[in-house]
Amino acid sequence: MSGAAPEISLVIPVYNEEAVLEALFRRLYPALDATGRSYEIIFVNDGSRDRSTAILREQYERRADVTRVVLFAANFGQHRAILAGFAYARGRYLITLDADLQNPPEEIPRVLAELDAGHDYVGTIRLQRQDIAWRRWASRFINALRERTTKIRITDHGCMFRGYARTIVDAINQCTENNTFVPALAFTFSSSPTEIKVRHEDRSAGESKYSMYQLIKLNFDLMTGFSTVPMQLFSAFGFAVSVLSVLFGAALVVRRLVYGADPAEQGVFTLFAIAFLLIGVTLFGLGLLGEYIGRIYEEVRRRPRYLVAAVLERPQDPP
Repeated sequence: MSGAAPEISLVIPVYNEEAVLEALFRRLYPALDATGRSYEIIFVNDGSRDRSTAILREQYERRADVTRVVLFAANFGQHRAILAGFAYARGRYLITLDADLQNPPEEIPRVLAELDAGHDYVGTIRLQRQDIAWRRWASRFINALRERTTKIRITDHGCMFRGYARTIVDAINQCTENNTFVPALAFTFSSSPTEIKVRHEDRSAGESKYSMYQLIKLNFDLMTGFSTVPMQLFSAFGFAVSVLSVLFGAALVVRRLVYGADPAEQGVFTLFAIAFLLIGVTLFGLGLLGEYIGRIYEEVRRRPRYLVAAVLERPQDPP
């Protein structure tokens, strides 16, 4: 690996992608060669259990001049893999890309053009998304909810094809939280963000690594990691319910004194309705509070974000 820093660092997290890696190599390297710029590709193998590790090793041996492979000791998740890639990257511009080829590598020059224009963060919006319907509907719902609870303005939060200036990545590398959403974190540091529309293709092989539960967890991390608005909204709602409960109780007392007691059945049903409402509100509040406390618990343990088993790279030339 040359001592001179490349202009472009491409970070690609890999988890059980043996079926698509060779197709990725055939399109990725020519696309970067065509830019005429110096580059490095950093593959971060996130504890794959298939042949992804062996395939990445073979590709490193074929193109060791521009290829680096970071091998995790276990599976730590996509965003931690990206953070590891950022820690090892040396380029002036950094671009993140999924390995599944749903975002064509041929679109990379368009992201570079926006970075050259002075933008320090370049987000992307997938045109004619090829995902199944429930993923598109969930994405729209989460986008609407996030915009009302945080200051993050990302149109397509599910697309990892993004560009970052060196200053943004340096700021991200100084952060120490264990659970974060990398694009949102970059957006908070950016002084000149922008978004462009890019093509989106069918997954050529393999399957998505995000289940419904993982998508829900990811979006909880996004909302609770960048805003306290959910807690504030719940506090306001709890206060409103408390006031209404007091007023309703007072109204029941006045009605009993003026008109006498209601039939027993009506009184029981009224109490049940009030109790169920308050219990539901309480359980929701406990869950929301637990989400914040859980984040605090994970941070105070100070455990490492990831463990690197090995790094495949050429020794750097002496300066």
